[in-house]
Amino acid sequence: MAEAPGTASGREAQLARTGLRPGWTTGACATAATTAAYTALLGAEFPDPVTITLPKGQRPAFALAEERLVAGREAMAAVVKDAGDDPDVTHGALVRSTVRPLPPGSGVVFRAGPGVGTVTRPGLPLPVGEPAINPVPRQLMRAHVAEVAARFGGSGDVEVEISVDHGAELARSTWNPRLGILGGLSILGTTGIVVPYSCSAWIESIRSGVDVARAAGRTHVAGCTGSTSEKVAVAVYGLPEDALLDMGDFAGAVLKYLRRHPVDRLTIAGGFAKLSKLAAGHLDLHSARSQVDKGHLAELARQGGADEALATAVAQANTGLETVQLCAARGVPLGDLVAAAARDEALAVLRGAPVAVDVICIDRAGTIVGRAEPRGPRRG
Repeated sequence: MAEAPGTASGREAQLARTGLRPGWTTGACATAATTAAYTALLGAEFPDPVTITLPKGQRPAFALAEERLVAGREAMAAVVKDAGDDPDVTHGALVRSTVRPLPPGSGVVFRAGPGVGTVTRPGLPLPVGEPAINPVPRQLMRAHVAEVAARFGGSGDVEVEISVDHGAELARSTWNPRLGILGGLSILGTTGIVVPYSCSAWIESIRSGVDVARAAGRTHVAGCTGSTSEKVAVAVYGLPEDALLDMGDFAGAVLKYLRRHPVDRLTIAGGFAKLSKLAAGHLDLHSARSQVDKGHLAELARQGGADEALATAVAQANTGLETVQLCAARGVPLGDLVAAAARDEALAVLRGAPVAVDVICIDRAGTIVGRAEPRGPRRG
């Protein structure tokens, strides 16, 4: 991939100042491969590098890693995905497009090749049975097919089969199996550009998880900060897999999306330290972006009956979990107080949406150290 984005947005300009290198989405890679393959199918040379136009006008160029032509029948081109400096599971994956002619009037038909998943559950932006090639990459590929057809005298009626080498294995590290996308990866991207550490893919997966749960008729979902809290939520409530949201550090993403797309009940489950951040009003729970506020914990301890000596010890504790242990030894239910404060903060973010919220705080071993029972929506 030889060329950097040509038109930088404010966000991309800020990224440039950080020194982090952007990359390309699987959708951009699939579009580049499709453009090269269809060009060759119509009798021209494989363009290498192949240049495409992204939704915001950038014109990156992609080197071809592989190409194959069976004249008149099919052409295949492949590019290596470069995710830049983002820790993307698909970085380095080989994205292939095989293009075959179809009868006039067929349009562009998409197929899932090896390593690309198929949608098996409702709630996603694609019908059940469709290859997991999202709407924006489809639109981008259709536009480039039309452009190549106009340039080289084709009809634009083609089958486009997208595949990703080792995609089925890579997909096990994504949300796809839980979302009902089976057999491989999704072909994603709205701008074509991967912004390092933007976390946009994770947040989009949270939203898709809510959509799938709602489509399955789930009325109770759990936003969990990790696998241990997820196991606790399942043990306590017996929730099915499609009701579990891998919230990670993005409490705000869960709450803001449920505000617009509510379910009857949300359980928030996570480690005590992370949920103490939510209790203090933080919606991003990552350690680099928010810290445990021991002064706030000391104030909660006072509200729970702690004397000044205990409150001072809480404020000076080394870790969040130590504050729980100090209070438990003196009969002050700090875990429950944090859970209740986190619940109330969540209800404030929901802004009266019809979602009841309860909270479970755990320690590293998965033991419940605090709990707040469900409370209905806050009005006003």
